[in-house]
Amino acid sequence: MISVKEAQAHLFDLTTPLSTEIVRLEHACGRVLSKDVVADRDQPPFASSAMDGYAIARKVVAVGDIFHIIGEAAAGHRFERPISADQAVRIFTGAPVPEGTQRILIQEDVERDRDKIAVGNDLDPNLYIRPSGGDFKVGHVVKAGIILQPSNIALLAAMNTCLVKIVKKPVVALISTGDELVMPGETPLSDQIIASNTYGLAALLENNGAEARIFPIARDTLTSLQYVFDLAQDADLIVTIGGASVGDHDLVAEASANLGMQQSFYKVAMRPGKPLMAGKIHNRAIVGLPGNPVSAMVCGHVFLVPMIKKLLGLSNVLPETYETVLLNDVEANRARTHYCRAVLSSDGIRVAEQQDSSLLSVLVNANALAIREPNAPPAKAGEPIKYMQL
Repeated sequence: MISVKEAQAHLFDLTTPLSTEIVRLEHACGRVLSKDVVADRDQPPFASSAMDGYAIARKVVAVGDIFHIIGEAAAGHRFERPISADQAVRIFTGAPVPEGTQRILIQEDVERDRDKIAVGNDLDPNLYIRPSGGDFKVGHVVKAGIILQPSNIALLAAMNTCLVKIVKKPVVALISTGDELVMPGETPLSDQIIASNTYGLAALLENNGAEARIFPIARDTLTSLQYVFDLAQDADLIVTIGGASVGDHDLVAEASANLGMQQSFYKVAMRPGKPLMAGKIHNRAIVGLPGNPVSAMVCGHVFLVPMIKKLLGLSNVLPETYETVLLNDVEANRARTHYCRAVLSSDGIRVAEQQDSSLLSVLVNANALAIREPNAPPAKAGEPIKYMQL
């Protein structure tokens, strides 16, 4: 049995960043940028008006000053001639300012009489000219290795980028095992349960940049397991749920060995999630998760999500841990790292009383996992504790 940190290191050894592909910008949100993008133009490419009003060729004006309107400028329609000190051009937000413009008098600050404007009493001191390159200039770089968010997409579009190079989505094959399982929507027999783990893990992995594929349930026979394994051979990562323990009906290890699996480790000193197995089949990583719902989901957060991040070529892949104070007493921990379902608030963290690894309802109400180190003594409310967010 190895530690969580050792297990993570072994899993990373099984994981190699994926190759890249080029996609259109509108399909790139949530994906990992794999090549720097460099701006080849300034934004805005010209000085423009920040407000509706009048462009004039003076910065300093006084109440009652008169300007003669000689034309109009709108977004996409420049006023082509320069303006002199006693002239004004009606201008709208986003329009290029005419040559010689020193400030924009906003329309609320003037009184207009046909082709003349007069400066009013309450003059806004702002000039309201957006300089050329005020947002970014030629040579601005959006660095590779980031997950593209909507704001990144908007920036890249402003840089006139329509195609981006990104890391391919890791394809994860999710295989639930066990005669006791049926898919959601099916009618279970009296001694059967629903394969909930598969769907929870699929959602978790999809939220972290993977393409999760749910495969048929593998029944408790070597033939069924090997058939489903064959279906999953084009995946970048194979994840089995259940059947990785040592019972008479836990056949994942044997089926994997029959397919040539090179086992990396078996069993991790953690709870929930001890019966964890990992290795490689035909140069693809395989992870065997425990079948209890909470165990599978906790292992998903602690192990699978970091593997997905490694496949995507991200630099910070391990779950971030923080420290806060306990809001309730907790008992001494045993020899394994315990990831306790807990509720985090601005006051601290409250560890749930029920920690049975079959209780999804407790996990749903949790927004964090309080981390109890091996053999930690009892802890009182007010003492510090580490946690990771869910």
